Amino acid sequence: QVQLAESGGGLVQTGGSLTLSCKASGRAFNAYAVGWFRKVTGKEREFVAGTGWNDGQTYYTDSVKGRFTLSRDNAGDTVYLQMNSLKPEDTAVYSCALDSGQLFTNTPEKYLYWGQGTQVTVSS
Repeated sequence: QVQLAESGGGLVQTGGSLTLSCKASGRAFNAYAVGWFRKVTGKEREFVAGTGWNDGQTYYTDSVKGRFTLSRDNAGDTVYLQMNSLKPEDTAVYSCALDSGQLFTNTPEKYLYWGQGTQVTVSS
């Protein structure tokens, strides 16, 4: 059974940084597409960052480009989201997700496995 567990959320001031971690059990990230999404109450889930397996590229939503960085560890069971220059509009519950395939997609419905989410709050 595949399980994803996020950590690293918290409260930070505008301009601060956080690093989110997502550890997988039951399946490694390095053979499947992986994504980070965020959700604000009352709004649709939003794609933040993602990468396909072995495609050499990482994709970001426009609002986080240049500020957020997705990476994986060498063992392939943990992905990270480094978030710099945080803004109040980045406040959300952030979740990692694992696709059942290898190709990148920013469509949350295509992802099969989800973590429980971690709250990120950016104060102004």
